[in-house]
Amino acid sequence: MKNFQQVLQIQTRGKGLLEITPEVSKVVQASEVTSGMCNLFVRHTSASLVIQENADPDVQQDLEYFFGKLVPENDLGYTHTIEGPDDMPSHIRSALTSTSEQIPLSGGKLLLGIWQGIFLWEHRTGANVRNIVVHISGD
Repeated sequence: MKNFQQVLQIQTRGKGLLEITPEVSKVVQASEVTSGMCNLFVRHTSASLVIQENADPDVQQDLEYFFGKLVPENDLGYTHTIEGPDDMPSHIRSALTSTSEQIPLSGGKLLLGIWQGIFLWEHRTGANVRNIVVHISGD
């Protein structure tokens, strides 16, 4: 069994979903693993990873809208506010989603469904550089 690991640095533009499937696919190709698993882990507490529809950008907009209603900013009940009104909501959104994903590999490719893409979900208002560990195991 072979193991391969690389850290992707992804520049976000602020709050929203950013598809990173092409970047992850390049790491899979560089690993030369044809059959196995691709594990992704975002090393932050105010961003997350999701596998979601990549065909219609309305899905991403609707997810952002829903989470905005579910976890509003400027809620006077938050006590962790030292980093701004978007910080605590970002931690909550990250806790409700996921900081890691696993995708099987076959034929040296990610086995995503036809409408699926891998997204980094930036929960902070400002732009950030996010680090994603890509670990690939297999043959």
